[in-house]
Amino acid sequence: MLYELLKSISWDLAVHSPLQILSYITVRAVCALIFAFVISLVVGPGLIHYLTALKVGQPVREFKNQQFNIHQHKSGTPTMGGVLIVISTLSASLLFCNPYSSYVWMALFVFVGAGALGFWDDYTKVVQRNNKGISGKQKIIVQVALGAILGAFLYFTDDKNTVYTLRAAAGKVPYRGADYLLVPFVKTFYIPLGIFIIAWAAFVITAASNAVNLTDGLDGLAIGTSLTVIFPYLVISYLAGNFMYAQYLYVPYVPQAGELAVILAALFGSALGFLWFNAHPAQVFMGDTGSLSLGAGIGAIALLCKQELLLVIVGGIFVVEALSVIIQVGYFKITRGKRFFLMSPLHNHFVKKNIHESRIIMRFLIVSLLLALAGLSTLKLR
Repeated sequence: MLYELLKSISWDLAVHSPLQILSYITVRAVCALIFAFVISLVVGPGLIHYLTALKVGQPVREFKNQQFNIHQHKSGTPTMGGVLIVISTLSASLLFCNPYSSYVWMALFVFVGAGALGFWDDYTKVVQRNNKGISGKQKIIVQVALGAILGAFLYFTDDKNTVYTLRAAAGKVPYRGADYLLVPFVKTFYIPLGIFIIAWAAFVITAASNAVNLTDGLDGLAIGTSLTVIFPYLVISYLAGNFMYAQYLYVPYVPQAGELAVILAALFGSALGFLWFNAHPAQVFMGDTGSLSLGAGIGAIALLCKQELLLVIVGGIFVVEALSVIIQVGYFKITRGKRFFLMSPLHNHFVKKNIHESRIIMRFLIVSLLLALAGLSTLKLR
């Protein structure tokens, strides 16, 4: 928006001055990252002080069986810190993204919408003193609605600019449109979803946001893992928005994807800034405001870039954490009271095994980093 504003004020100033470098996506992405990081560092201490004064401490669930009360020492640490992530990402994106990109507005709509849902849940927990927050049904309805709106956007408004097989075989026309599903490791195989892209998008947004939410249980775990997921998608979105790179790598060419790289750069900077305060021992927790917005934002950009199945690889930690809860609940019901894990999600299983929190976090981050590299390798392994 800053560069477009400069052009509206003075074409010569925007085109024939050093400020012309703002026309490059890479420059704007770096600026967005730095701006979001600085905003987080500047606003963070004041926000933490304000949340502490309001006594919006993290509510910690108490179990009748004392062996499951493993996080009681964190009770009272201010939560709702995800507001910092949303504000810094949104401000940096509005400042450095192209305001004429519909993909930018759709990604921000899902990101902010999920953040608002998380804020509603956090507010209910800490201000209204309701430890359960809003109902699971209310959460799912809003998440599904956000995903369905994104899916409808892809199905009804895409003008066939998205091109899947740029180097199509002789006599064949490349696949076009946003309603196809790309399969990793395969060059030219795409699954046509048609109108079912709406249901698929609803599932991806709901699953991604809840998976990040389940991972948010140890200091720096969710935000650190998110960083290792954001970076591969930052690279992929930039490549997908460049015709030459997309053609060479056999990835879908999405003309507006480059602008999504600017949003991801802003999100990366915001996440780094939040990690500054959330690293062990945490000064603030992100709450549902942060976890839901992070998951939904990443999921939305994955859908817009047509790389949503790659989330299973680069977001493997999120997937495993979510699966551990599903397995635990299912096993508990089938066996009528027995547990598959000592405690779920998976990170709590290791806490129960008396492994130090910092060691658990570091090992999870190492695995997540390796998964991110594996995800990037799919660009060539086709």
